[in-house]
Amino acid sequence: NNCGPATITMALSYYGWQQDQSFARVRLKPNREDKNVSPHELAGFVEDESFVRALVRMGGTLELLKRLVANGFPVVIDTGEMFEAYDWIGHYRVLIAYDDSFQTFYFFDSFLGVGAGAQGITKSYAQVDSDWQAFNRTFIVVYEPQREELLRALLGAYWDESSAAQLAFETAQEEARRQPQNAFAWFNMGTSLVALGRYQQAAAAFDHANRTGNLPWRMYWYQFGAFEAYYELGRYDDVLSLAKINQNNSRELEETYYWQGRVQEAQGKIQQAASSYRRALTYNPNYADARTALDNLS
Repeated sequence: NNCGPATITMALSYYGWQQDQSFARVRLKPNREDKNVSPHELAGFVEDESFVRALVRMGGTLELLKRLVANGFPVVIDTGEMFEAYDWIGHYRVLIAYDDSFQTFYFFDSFLGVGAGAQGITKSYAQVDSDWQAFNRTFIVVYEPQREELLRALLGAYWDESSAAQLAFETAQEEARRQPQNAFAWFNMGTSLVALGRYQQAAAAFDHANRTGNLPWRMYWYQFGAFEAYYELGRYDDVLSLAKINQNNSRELEETYYWQGRVQEAQGKIQQAASSYRRALTYNPNYADARTALDNLS
């Protein structure tokens, strides 16, 4: 699965970028078994390896997606998918067009392809919003530096990360009010609150999401806000419990070992922490947070 590197490569190709997904994979996913390349890693790759820029925001809307694409900005969205014969997984796709008359978006997709005549595969507006909810409607915009002022105007409040997080929280809060058993809504509240530094409320939202029993079992492969919230509150056993769950069903998740190491370091278990950080770097030598944490131990 080379979804992340392949998708960001497709977005960059809009601007004439000449490298391929293999180039992106080596830098983003040196371990082929790595299950997660985060949106911020993809945006960082764009900033480091191309002549254009990228930003990541949460809490997007369908109207915002349409506005961006109509003005010539390719947008990558992070979604939850249930492909035939597969369990639920996280999946990126790049938005290329939309058609209001058919209530349809058009995407290039690393798994499903580019559609007949390379016109894109189609998804209804309703289905896109449903799939997108699982990742707090996170989106990546790839843009040329000289068009930054236009992008800023189009994004409005979303230009500011904290404002975007607040909008995402308000959306999730309303969805949780209307659908109390919607685990994604509660989880998104937690993710948004972590971004706002409101860890106590974030942890309560994550707790509620877990109590619904409706989270996909792969959820913690991709999103680590709960690890951060519990860590910041000193709920170390809860962090280690999430780490153990991930390790039991997939060992190639470097973020899991990073957060395990953070807890061990906080508990004064320095050698164990160093081992965890090294384990994270074994799975992804480019993982800056683990590298910094390990260096700081020295």
